[in-house]
Amino acid sequence: MQNKLKIAALACSYNRLEKTASFLKSVLSQSLPENYALEVYLLDDNSPDGTADYVRNHFPSVKLVEGSGSLFWAGGMRTLWSHVLKQDDYDFYLLLNDDVVLYDGAIERLLAAYNLSKFPDNIILGSVQHPGKPKVTYGGFKLTSKLMGLTSLETPDPDNLKACDIGNANIMLVDRSTVNKIGILSDAYTHAFADFDYTLTANKNGVKVWLGPGFYGSCENDHGLSWLPQTTPLKKRIEYLYSPKGIALKEYMLYIKRHFPYALPDKYVKAWLKTLFPFVYDTFKKTT
Repeated sequence: MQNKLKIAALACSYNRLEKTASFLKSVLSQSLPENYALEVYLLDDNSPDGTADYVRNHFPSVKLVEGSGSLFWAGGMRTLWSHVLKQDDYDFYLLLNDDVVLYDGAIERLLAAYNLSKFPDNIILGSVQHPGKPKVTYGGFKLTSKLMGLTSLETPDPDNLKACDIGNANIMLVDRSTVNKIGILSDAYTHAFADFDYTLTANKNGVKVWLGPGFYGSCENDHGLSWLPQTTPLKKRIEYLYSPKGIALKEYMLYIKRHFPYALPDKYVKAWLKTLFPFVYDTFKKTT
């Protein structure tokens, strides 16, 4: 790796061996420019389906880290990123979701997108689309209301960078100077919000957050609705309100307080409305 620019690819897995295997195949088959080198790290959070053993046997070049089984997404990525920072001084950190299948040449194109920026500190987001469809599933967002935190998902330009306010870490390339400036994912979040928080924090600190040209991979949108239907018992709905993989009320309120404080009362009331009277959302809303 001497004299080469070093990239650490980071992802977490939990109990979806088939998707994780497809993901790793797509990462390890990537071509890179001559002056770049890639090392792949995977944190498996004690998957009961044997993911860790499978990765050891079939992907020996992947640097496997084992989790406690209760890290969730943000906790897992933060644990892994902290571990990677101790291993080597990387030039780039490529955050990935293990349900993404990277297109051929995706990393090379991300690096080319990075080189389009004239600024010193940059995050490049890679848009992903639904398998076999042109629809964007994850990527970058623009704020349509900075006061209320309302967003619109951006469609990438085929040739140019697009400035973004918020981004998903399904595919997110972060340079070393950004990490030196703002650190890694906040320890305030267990599962969700950490990537949104990170990109908003980056923008506030002068880091440029860009959406790269075109698409870089495929991934289904698995978020669904942000409430449980009226037919669900109230006890279950309240559990979902506080669950890390549900509304995660306390962490959600912290996220809103940090970035959209004027929206705090509105978001709090709506979270409880979704919980106590979800029939309103069942009837009038089809998405989050």
